[in-house]
Amino acid sequence: MKKTMLIMAIAVVLSLQSKAQQGLKEGDKAPVFNGVDQNGTEVSLKSALKVHRSVVLFFYRGQWCPYCNKHIKELQDSLNLLTGKDAYVIGITPETKENIAKTIKKTSAGFSILQDKDDEIMKAYKVNFMMDEATFSKYKGYGINLEDNNGNNRHTLPVPATYIIDRSGKIKYVHFDPNYQKRASVKLLLSKL
Repeated sequence: MKKTMLIMAIAVVLSLQSKAQQGLKEGDKAPVFNGVDQNGTEVSLKSALKVHRSVVLFFYRGQWCPYCNKHIKELQDSLNLLTGKDAYVIGITPETKENIAKTIKKTSAGFSILQDKDDEIMKAYKVNFMMDEATFSKYKGYGINLEDNNGNNRHTLPVPATYIIDRSGKIKYVHFDPNYQKRASVKLLLSKL
């Protein structure tokens, strides 16, 4: 009970912190990006859209987040359904490659995951926010050290948003909720593809 209340309190604090960010909207042109995934493969939005009808782009906080791991596992479990609709799935995170490997071990993710090392992709999609010092200290007390996890001292996290981007590069669907416990379901994503 205490742990549940604590998690809810942290969710409220992070929701308030991320209110400044609104994310991109349906119909917006998706910012292009590129990076190297966990397999050493160069991945770019532009290239993915040349080959696939759409891209499911999602942002997650880190391997330490049980809600992120649950969402990634659900995406992986339904990957055949998503790719069956000619969608390419890309995850974006601020965490280091070593921690991306932990995420993959926990979730068996078989799609591309990119480290947003300088927060550029998060900023372009307007999902980035800075965790305040008090919340950073609370997290650290629970054994979650963002500086170690992300390999920097910026304390930046993304709102765990999901975008569907069509072949023309336009955003076709947006899930943006500052409450990190709420994610776009696979069923909903499939209905939008």
